Amino acid sequence: MSSFFNTKIESLRGVGTQRATLLQKELNIFTYGDLIQRYPFRYLDRTQFYTIVDLHEDLPYVQVKGILRNREVVGEGPKKRMVAKVSDGSAELDLVWFKGVNYLEKVIKNHQEYIVFGKPTVFNGRPQMAHPDLEEVSEAKPGQSFLQPVYNTTEKLKNYHRIDSKAIARMTGDLLKIALPHVQESLSPDLIRQYSLMGKAEAYQQIHFPQSTELLQAARFRLKFEELFYVQLKLLRQRDQRKVALAGQIFKEVPTLVNFYKNHLTFDLTGAQKRVIHDIYKDFCLGKQMNRLLQGDVGSGKTIVAFISMLMAADNGAQSCLMAPTEILADQHYVGLKVYADQLGITLGKLTGSTRTADRRVLHEQLRDGTMHMLVGTHALLEDVVQFRNLGLTIMDEQHRFGVAQRSKLWQKNPHVIPHVLVMTATPIPRTLAMTLYGDLDVSVIDELPAGRKPIVTVHRYDSNRLKVFQFLRDQINLGRQVYIVYPLIEESETLDYKDLTDGYESVARAFPEFQISIVHGRMKAEEKDYEMQRFVRRETQIMVATTVIEVGVNVPNASVMVIESAERFGLSQLHQLRGRVGRGADQSYCILMTGYKLSKDSRTRIETMVRTNNGFEIADIDLKLRGPGDLMGTQQSGVLDLLIADLAKDGRILTESRAAAQQLLTEDPSLGMPQNLNIRRHIESLPATAVNWSRIS
Repeated sequence: MSSFFNTKIESLRGVGTQRATLLQKELNIFTYGDLIQRYPFRYLDRTQFYTIVDLHEDLPYVQVKGILRNREVVGEGPKKRMVAKVSDGSAELDLVWFKGVNYLEKVIKNHQEYIVFGKPTVFNGRPQMAHPDLEEVSEAKPGQSFLQPVYNTTEKLKNYHRIDSKAIARMTGDLLKIALPHVQESLSPDLIRQYSLMGKAEAYQQIHFPQSTELLQAARFRLKFEELFYVQLKLLRQRDQRKVALAGQIFKEVPTLVNFYKNHLTFDLTGAQKRVIHDIYKDFCLGKQMNRLLQGDVGSGKTIVAFISMLMAADNGAQSCLMAPTEILADQHYVGLKVYADQLGITLGKLTGSTRTADRRVLHEQLRDGTMHMLVGTHALLEDVVQFRNLGLTIMDEQHRFGVAQRSKLWQKNPHVIPHVLVMTATPIPRTLAMTLYGDLDVSVIDELPAGRKPIVTVHRYDSNRLKVFQFLRDQINLGRQVYIVYPLIEESETLDYKDLTDGYESVARAFPEFQISIVHGRMKAEEKDYEMQRFVRRETQIMVATTVIEVGVNVPNASVMVIESAERFGLSQLHQLRGRVGRGADQSYCILMTGYKLSKDSRTRIETMVRTNNGFEIADIDLKLRGPGDLMGTQQSGVLDLLIADLAKDGRILTESRAAAQQLLTEDPSLGMPQNLNIRRHIESLPATAVNWSRIS
């Protein structure tokens, strides 16, 4: 791309050094490229004219055309204002300005026809507009109808420096007059033809100053497609380059797995589990390093898929490890898999912070000589002293809890060949987000629950129904069940969190004096939390009062009721994760969402969604629409989501098309060397090596 777009913004006519400094500080606009790609966030419809008699307060910004009369200045000092009336023959519209009165006196003319644009209100029973825009109508300039762009700005820029949306529009208009000849096409002719895309230069013109709604839509589609295309192209190239560069051990022989499947597996795998196992086995046979993300809703059976993958490694002389984020989860995995490992003559070890020194010595020796085939543990697996004879597979449970540095340290445990990598998450990720955040990984999804698993019944109850809810809990406990009662983390303040929880604990203790109660919160030491959780697991307590620190994946099959207090304070995905703590046994399970009567629109949507569906992926899609990708992931993922115009919550179809286009391009021309792809190659080569968003103009 031409260096023209790297020109500093102060070079633009009417900007200068002072304005440039403000634009840099307030809006991150440093260059011509930054300004031309700062797109309007909405448009005011100036294509339609209203008659004054039809105006009412519920209308948005509208325009009328009429003769201005009775212009006068009234009041003194702070109350000084200009008033006028406009008539179009149907009725009169009152106009009022409280600012810039001295200037307006010079420019506004009585008996002149104007186009008046503003927000209609009603004052003293008459239609009124405060601070409307006026544009003279003359024979030479009858007044164009158009869509007016509205740009984001800041209060500081608007109030103190008069850089409002209109000022940014003027700057952008001045820039477009000189910039469009410098815009080079960055997509291939084939792509433009195949997807009926508008040219890039025209797209810039129409996105800022659209001549019609249809042209605006075409411009938006073009720019969104290009942005998402380059995101996917970057991720897919990274994936393909890794597959070419990184060898992986080949695991083809699976006699122990066949024995396990035929003689020891006590339940039927779901079709989704079988499909994922097939994906993993194909990866193992290729001789390239597997790097696969396994998504599975709560209770979908990811752990058994992980164990079967570990058996494939063991059958081919390789060791494997499974790393969990907490000791409770590591213990749970170990206990669940040890039964199978013992039946098959497979040595399975466990390494956590609590492992005794004497046991560690034996374990380290077995890892080094290869007699230990599988290892389950926590961050303790990352210690330098932990050395494997031949680590072939690493599995991370709840991968988002581990940093990149931690993961890579685990992969380096085999100095000869990088182990295969399987990362698992019980947090459903919307397809559009997964394609963007994890587009360089191969993604598998377990999207069905095991047979016989009863859906959790979810209900919404107001605080006024608390006595009935408590009676339901008592009935469930008398049937031998256990109950979670979860309180929200308020503004991430441990002090408030603790007070809310202790108040709740006291009220629960008063309501259920006949039952034993555990309490878990963020101010407790890890060993104290573990102790309380284990009491609950052993059924020594019937009720667990907790904040959200109760861990993802903790398995207490006898716990069949989850009460979530102040449920409106939780995000949708968090509500779904909490609900997943129950429903793990054969009994019917329940989730009760407690709220007050005053609920925001979004809160009501979250509650209604939880009551309506147990599908984690449907819930994640709605959560994405409500919260946006940045909030949903809690991070901008190192800039992957540095999007200028595309919206992952709304543009799933465009993302799917752009990914297919990028995949087809790399299949046909992996090196982008074909003549028809010159535009794409030239655009990528023009970008700085550190560029995150490859669609940015530079």
